[in-house]
Amino acid sequence: MPPIVAQGRRDAMITACSLCHYPNGKGRPENAAVSGLPFSYIVQTLTDFKSDARKSADPRKTNTNRMVSFAKAMTDDEIKAAATYFATMQWTPWIRVVETDSVPKTRIAGGLFVAIEGADAGREAIGQRIIEVPENGEATETLRNPRSGFVAYAPKGSVAKGEALASRGQCALCHGTNLEGLGPVPGIAGRSPSYMVRQLYDMQHGQRSGIWSELMKRVVGPLTADDMLNVAAYVASRGPR
Repeated sequence: MPPIVAQGRRDAMITACSLCHYPNGKGRPENAAVSGLPFSYIVQTLTDFKSDARKSADPRKTNTNRMVSFAKAMTDDEIKAAATYFATMQWTPWIRVVETDSVPKTRIAGGLFVAIEGADAGREAIGQRIIEVPENGEATETLRNPRSGFVAYAPKGSVAKGEALASRGQCALCHGTNLEGLGPVPGIAGRSPSYMVRQLYDMQHGQRSGIWSELMKRVVGPLTADDMLNVAAYVASRGPR
């Protein structure tokens, strides 16, 4: 494991990549799953952060702001080392999508939704939301177990609606037939729907202006919030083929 991934660099206040994205690159809903992404895409992403071509439409998204800071302080060699490390890993989905009318009540813990347990536990209507929570709250929140996955609750019918939207938007042309990536274009199948919606929203609002962004803007421009929810639910439900 490269030092930048394992330890970061204290003199530049760069946190280890593995702290947020995990040593296996699977990440969590509040950041990104980076394992299995193309080397060139990871390099370009960090370069975009470095040049301010990529940021969050919501200034409260503190970990995006931290990524900008880290990227600006990283050397070219560190960027290449991190990209090589994560790109050589095979992506294996660890999110299951469940369509439902109701979801567990949740609390927010460091950008992560965690199901409430004990006397205050219960359920509430899902509405037009995706609620993505750890399969095991203690394993993820307290123990930071990089093998304990997530469940994404989505409104009933959202996966089918998302599939229809993805077909009309011709997502497979760039992301591959099974949405597992094509050349320098990243795979999106089986990845966090929470992360996916944030990226679609940022692209729609002009906060991502790196390579390929213009092509994506034409696709995401007309999408409503419900459209984004449905597309994300569908994409997250796609497993390896």
